[in-house]
Amino acid sequence: MSGPLAEGLLRELAPQALGAVVRRFGDFEAAEDAIQEALLAAATHWPSEGLPDNPRGWLIQTATRKLLDQLRSEQARRRREGIAALREVPASEVSGRDDTLILLFLCAHPALTAPSAIALTLRAVGGLTTAEIAAAFLVPEATMAQRISRAKATVRKAGSSFRMPSGDEWKPRLRSVLHVLYLIFNEGHTSTAGGELHRVELSAEAIRLARAMHAQLPEDGEVAGLLALMLLTDARRPARTGPRGELIPLDEQDRTLWDSALIHEGTGLITEALAWGAVGEYQLQAAIAALHDDARRVEETDWPQILVLYGLLERMSGNPMVSLNRAIAVAMVHGPRAGLELLAELDERLPGHHRLITVRAHLLEKAGELEAAIEHYESAAKRSTSLPERDHLTKQAARLRRPTDV
Repeated sequence: MSGPLAEGLLRELAPQALGAVVRRFGDFEAAEDAIQEALLAAATHWPSEGLPDNPRGWLIQTATRKLLDQLRSEQARRRREGIAALREVPASEVSGRDDTLILLFLCAHPALTAPSAIALTLRAVGGLTTAEIAAAFLVPEATMAQRISRAKATVRKAGSSFRMPSGDEWKPRLRSVLHVLYLIFNEGHTSTAGGELHRVELSAEAIRLARAMHAQLPEDGEVAGLLALMLLTDARRPARTGPRGELIPLDEQDRTLWDSALIHEGTGLITEALAWGAVGEYQLQAAIAALHDDARRVEETDWPQILVLYGLLERMSGNPMVSLNRAIAVAMVHGPRAGLELLAELDERLPGHHRLITVRAHLLEKAGELEAAIEHYESAAKRSTSLPERDHLTKQAARLRRPTDV
């Protein structure tokens, strides 16, 4: 088995194996250490010796042996060995249960902050190394290691057992899981800082985990909606940057570069999910993304329908960023002045936010107020921490200063 194939399989199986070991031993941190040792052993042996008949079982059994060895070396050897022996994995159970979903719920624990939940999810479920996560969020590896360690301690202190939530726990915990995956995808789709517009490893990992969620909860409309939203959004990624990594806005993209397979899959998912009855926030966002993807030319975009959907989403979520997007839709349907009026209502909710300033600059340009538009493009550029976004905004201001050069 080649190295890349083994690496891909290990990343897929790691959360399943980790979930099984955590479920049986109840110690998240010790189980993760044992799984990392098992993964290292697999990466060493599988490419040369061949894939075992039951790769997942091999990882679980290897990690279990390593964890038992660790327990035997501690001072409380006799007491812990007795407990561990009772919990050792029966051969009949090794291949039958996938604990990835439970692990996702554990990593998205309500006691964690969003940054901590994201980091823990990428580490435990996504299989990314601490160094990879630190690089993705532009922080030192030591800082990220501390964040992940604190997250594990928080989960342990909260006394969470390794099980699926039940009763009143279910809805808020599922919402938390979906929110974490949504944040991971968004950071990959449009990085908040740094020199690259995309962090493909993050968006790809969010899609993989959303697929795993959908496979285990195929009839949940919001899970399907989130996966559809990711696919429909990621389909446009090939056209979002130019040859030098520069940002290309939606209305200027070469739509022949959009991924038609992802659009087809995402549209099918959201069409089916909307027919199930109750509609949630991710379904509405996916429906909006589908309308954008359905327009083969920017002039064909169904802005009136998008405006209706943003109105529903705004009432449902109360999110100021949704209100900002609704203002754009209002401008596209009723003109830039109507959109600018709505932006005035967001100044207190999004004070100084570079996206609000960017939208205002764009609508001011559409309204013919070029000097004010230049001022706002330059102001937004100063506030953006993303180099591609900053460069794009600076170029927009320069373009308006020298219209004859364009």
